[in-house]
Amino acid sequence: MALQLRPNCEYCDRDLPPNATYARICSYECTFCVDCVETKLSNVCPNCGGGFVARPIRPTQEWRSGVCVTKHVPSDKRVHLKYSLEDVAAHCARIRGVPPEAR
Repeated sequence: MALQLRPNCEYCDRDLPPNATYARICSYECTFCVDCVETKLSNVCPNCGGGFVARPIRPTQEWRSGVCVTKHVPSDKRVHLKYSLEDVAAHCARIRGVPPEAR
């Protein structure tokens, strides 16, 4: 199963194309832009409480048979937060002092 490449930041709705070096994901594939992760979320996923890492870039060229962005296409379904911005801020503030590996 390939990583789901979501097309947008769940917080600000910024487009995140498959080759975006500014896309961040948590272990549940929640997807945000680096600006929101650093300035709004304090490296706290508002959905699960985990931390973020850079989203991998899927190869555009088929270096191995059947493995590239055209064979495993990115999602076109835009995802948005299910929590209010106030709730997200409170959640992130509550646990941002705990390192991701200790959450």
